[in-house]
Amino acid sequence: MDRRLYDQMDWPEIEAVVYSEEDHPRDIMGPRITPDGVLIQAFFPGEKSLWLKTGTTEHEMEPVEESGYFAILLNRKTIPAHTFLTKNGGVEKEYPDPYAFPPQITKKEETRFQAGIWYDAWKKMGAHAMKVNGTEGVFFAVYAPNALRVSVVGAFNAWDGRRDQMNRMDSGIFELFIPGLAAGRAYKYEIKLKSGETYLKADPYAGAFEGGADGASLVWPETEHVWGDEEWLKRRPSVQNERQPMIVCQVSLPKLAEKAGHPEYRVMARTLAEHCQTYGYTHVELTPVTEYPDDASEGFETSGYFAPTSRYGNPDDFRYFVDYLHRMGIGVIIDQVFSYFAAGNSLLAGFDGTCLYEHLDPRRGIHPAFGTHIFNYGSGEVVNFLTSAAMCWAQEYHVDGMKITDVATMLFQDYGRASGGWVANLYGGNENLEAIAFLKKLNTALHTLPGFLTIAEDMAGWNGITADPKEDGIGFDYKWNSTWASDFLNYMHYDPLFRGAHHDDLTFDTVFAWSERTLIGFGRDETGGREDGLLRRMAGITAEQKEANERLALSYLFVYPGKKLLAMEADGGNRSGLVKKLTAMCRDLPALHEKDTSPDGFEWISNLDRDRNLLIFLRKGKRKDETLLVVCNFSNIEYDEFLIGVPWPGKYKEIFNSDAEEFGGSGAVNSRVKISQPIEHDERKNSIRVCVQPLGISIYQYTEAVGRRSNNRSAKKRPAGAGGGRNLKREIEEQVEREGG
Repeated sequence: MDRRLYDQMDWPEIEAVVYSEEDHPRDIMGPRITPDGVLIQAFFPGEKSLWLKTGTTEHEMEPVEESGYFAILLNRKTIPAHTFLTKNGGVEKEYPDPYAFPPQITKKEETRFQAGIWYDAWKKMGAHAMKVNGTEGVFFAVYAPNALRVSVVGAFNAWDGRRDQMNRMDSGIFELFIPGLAAGRAYKYEIKLKSGETYLKADPYAGAFEGGADGASLVWPETEHVWGDEEWLKRRPSVQNERQPMIVCQVSLPKLAEKAGHPEYRVMARTLAEHCQTYGYTHVELTPVTEYPDDASEGFETSGYFAPTSRYGNPDDFRYFVDYLHRMGIGVIIDQVFSYFAAGNSLLAGFDGTCLYEHLDPRRGIHPAFGTHIFNYGSGEVVNFLTSAAMCWAQEYHVDGMKITDVATMLFQDYGRASGGWVANLYGGNENLEAIAFLKKLNTALHTLPGFLTIAEDMAGWNGITADPKEDGIGFDYKWNSTWASDFLNYMHYDPLFRGAHHDDLTFDTVFAWSERTLIGFGRDETGGREDGLLRRMAGITAEQKEANERLALSYLFVYPGKKLLAMEADGGNRSGLVKKLTAMCRDLPALHEKDTSPDGFEWISNLDRDRNLLIFLRKGKRKDETLLVVCNFSNIEYDEFLIGVPWPGKYKEIFNSDAEEFGGSGAVNSRVKISQPIEHDERKNSIRVCVQPLGISIYQYTEAVGRRSNNRSAKKRPAGAGGGRNLKREIEEQVEREGG
């Protein structure tokens, strides 16, 4: 070996490279200028000879170490563009030099990453095709601070971890630019621990995965999708606010694939859009679309937080899915599972040989109910991972909102744990202060995007979950009020004869109904993913009784305050016409959506009639003539000529009756307009008499009386059947008939 070359060799570092224990390979093998010329080194395990190519000139390199380490000292003052050549059996292969390129992550980005505020980290973390110094290739970056060494492996280097060893940054990020690679290539990271153990892991920041539980990551594909949803995104802030109707169809992708007949995003998009337009939904909620290893978990034990599951297509196929729904006027909400992730040898668990993403203490790091891992929300890098994932879905895939699953397990350190199985916070309480801080940060970041929605699935009743973080709230737009559904369905399970004893299950929620902005409904948890799931939870000996109770339950959902959600399987069959009618009313009648989140939009007429299982209330919009009178009968007894107090004198026309024949009911409806009488009832000075059908709900639209002051305080109490009242009633009824009322 030339003496000048020999003197340039750092033998301990070369040995570290050869034994694949080096975490700063660029410092050793990166081309550099020396007093004796330009030094270039390379490690090609198993090769006996290697050439350096500069332009059209080939230079044979010196074998420094018999395992395949080579070096050369060029007599020049500048580093040339170069590649390496192998020549075996007459076959030449050319390889670019990955250590000739600088890191692509800046110090500022590292600092933001560690602080948990590098919200667009997905654009560099993971694997991205890019051009560096005019050369096309792929930049890889992965967080593994406790690894001894990390390498990129794939078919491009024969899955050999001795090749393409990555460079450690101060933050614990390992990075490397490999020239010559293209988007879509499969890869993993080979991680070597200080113990000497070596294993493969997929990329936590990968934008796509091969199929299968142990599929490799794919380099972020360059999108070819041309978005056509500009109009939707432009009007999203005016569509997605608390004054507008929000009727969500909750969708399981496996079930949707079954319905569509083809497990492909592009086909499923058309099927789902048609379903939503047929039934009148404004939004869809997709149960986890992120990549996951186990089909049995249906995506709730997520692994790939930045990638749509490969089961139905590639990332561009999912972009098409969202774009198509937007162009059909339908918003897209996705479930995100930030509360736990799959255990075992999954993507994130024990990533670098330590509890990197999960909390080290099993009392905080293991979910006792599911056996899954819980994130360490006190780690800035973990917080950055989750927040960046959320921002990625919002920006890369144009989704309109996120429902964060099982928030209660994040907020409370003792949630679902036995006594002694949890750790108090520094103040001695059960609140998870780190998770609270993360959720506030997450909501604040997502709400920088115009019109974006966040929804918390909270079953523990955290106070202020939809309040502004500046006012010590968590910052969600809506709380998925699963307690409402649980209490209500528990009530509906009782035979009407015994419902009176459980009347508070119906009324208790209104004590807290407006302390949070809520989303209510019957989702997959309530239906069990079955088309007859809701029906099976209804009381009734006969099919007719069960169906009447189901119509009652669905109708009550749509007249009760709160934005609405219904599992896809709960709207078909003989419920079809009923659901279409309910969603149409919810969209078209301001009283059923305009003041959902305010107590001003709701008023009790009668809520204490537990003996007859009756609830009567008003739903109100901004205008008086938008007022709706809602009568709910949870008994199986019909009440004829039933007296109900009304807020103002005038006409009350039944516009909906769940017992109508068109919905499969008996047809015991109130076909004629009801004219108020100045008879005091329900602490109101005016009232109407109606037929209240068993196990049914009816809605009456108010219209001001013609030629009569609409002032409740001016009305006088009159006995039932007083002549003046009858004459006025006849006069107005005749007028209503002339008007086609």
